[in-house]
Amino acid sequence: MSIFVAIDFETADSGYDSACSVGLVRVENGAIVQKVVEFIQPPRFLFEFTHIHGIDWSMVADKPSFGEIWPKLAEILHGADFMAAHHAPFDNGVLTACCKAAKLPKPPHRFVDTVKLARDTWRIYPTKLPDVCRRLSIALNHHEALSDAEACAQIVIAAQKQGVKL
Repeated sequence: MSIFVAIDFETADSGYDSACSVGLVRVENGAIVQKVVEFIQPPRFLFEFTHIHGIDWSMVADKPSFGEIWPKLAEILHGADFMAAHHAPFDNGVLTACCKAAKLPKPPHRFVDTVKLARDTWRIYPTKLPDVCRRLSIALNHHEALSDAEACAQIVIAAQKQGVKL
């Protein structure tokens, strides 16, 4: 039984600890079985990237911090073989920084980068998420954490259907 979780973070500023939204999509045996999205109150009021994802302080001011919300969200990872993200070094970095700031253990799961997966499997270039989704006919509302995570999950599912072992 293959289980993985696709993850996508949106950040408020250039600090990796500034997660303001997270989307998680659990996949079991090629089927999406659970989707979760949450707004997160980042550690600073500064929002540099509202123009990208549309999230501002007013949307997260009354939301829980990463440290408050992650222990419950992390339950979706139970039994997963790996995590997947589009440009995984970024999302892995955000997860690492947020866990460190909250003094929580970082999940031990390895990350599969769907940028590399799309290049290796289908020779897709450029490999930005909208480009890959267009090529694979995957619906996307880019920079919305759940939509990005679901698209990432669909990329992995499509590669697995082609026999790619992860």
